[in-house]
Amino acid sequence: MEFPKYLLGDNSDYPSAVFVIHTAFPRFIINLENDEVEWLEDFDSQDQKELETETENFIKEASAFYDREIDRYEDD
Repeated sequence: MEFPKYLLGDNSDYPSAVFVIHTAFPRFIINLENDEVEWLEDFDSQDQKELETETENFIKEASAFYDREIDRYEDD
């Protein structure tokens, strides 16, 4: 099965949080309430440097995905 690059998630234990799950490498979950990122991959020191430079882009992409999805819900 192929998953979309991003998925939305929520959990009643965190009622004000919205989670965006990035399913492609590097996989992560971001809590848009506080921009906390949980990486689902193990990285070596070389990967870590590249990851630090790309993290801002991942957060922007995840936020844009969320905004697009919310706009689509509101349009329906």
